[in-house]
Amino acid sequence: MSSPGTDPRHAARSPARGGPRPPTVDRNPRPARWFHAGVYVTVLVLLGTGWWLLLGHEGSPSVVARATGVSDADLHTVTGWVLAGLVVLAAVLGARGWRTFWRESVRFRRGDGAWFRRWPAAVLTGRFGHHDGRFDPGQRVANLVLVVTLLALVGSGVGLVLVSGGPAFVWFVRVHRVATWVVTPVIVGHVVIAAGILPGYRGVWRAMHGGGHLRVRDAERVWPGWTARATGGDGVVRDDQARNDRLQDDRVQDGDAAPARGRDGAGE
Repeated sequence: MSSPGTDPRHAARSPARGGPRPPTVDRNPRPARWFHAGVYVTVLVLLGTGWWLLLGHEGSPSVVARATGVSDADLHTVTGWVLAGLVVLAAVLGARGWRTFWRESVRFRRGDGAWFRRWPAAVLTGRFGHHDGRFDPGQRVANLVLVVTLLALVGSGVGLVLVSGGPAFVWFVRVHRVATWVVTPVIVGHVVIAAGILPGYRGVWRAMHGGGHLRVRDAERVWPGWTARATGGDGVVRDDQARNDRLQDDRVQDGDAAPARGRDGAGE
């Protein structure tokens, strides 16, 4: 196993030789990031092929169908089974994570109304209302909508595969369509926010796509209460400091010591 001084994961988070890097805070562990990646890839394929079929283009292969050599209907069905498998796998192996997710998503506070009133302007200014949750109030609503609608899509999709006709089939079709209409704008909004396109959410993409850690200043802007708990309230990330200390020790032992870094986690 690589030592902290040679492991690229540690080097990537250490201060650069030309100057200190901004302090970061760990937001999401690797299993959560992999699960998230699997879900969003399958969901995007399902949305693309689903809307293509819903709009009446079944006889004309989509770009994805031409690229894979699989019809849109078959690709939609196979991808749906993959998503169902991911959900079952997460329920079995990630029970603790799901409990945390649900506990944080269903817990609403008295000050959430003020947060929602400030949100339209805050997406441009970054001046969000204060909250102390792991998820902001908007995320909590989106989390619940996404989980309910995705479960409805998976359940009704399985029903459409297993049932060939009759009242049950008609009911499954209706549930599948309504869930698609509801979930589509939520997913589009989630992608826009998570991508950091809006100024207020700049940098948050690193929480899922940047090794699970993001800059403390970005975390403080979007999740102030959670960041205060994660950093001890002073913006200094204890885990990062420990890693940097080990890296510094290795350099000293190798005779290539870099200038000592202050204990205050110097940076932006």
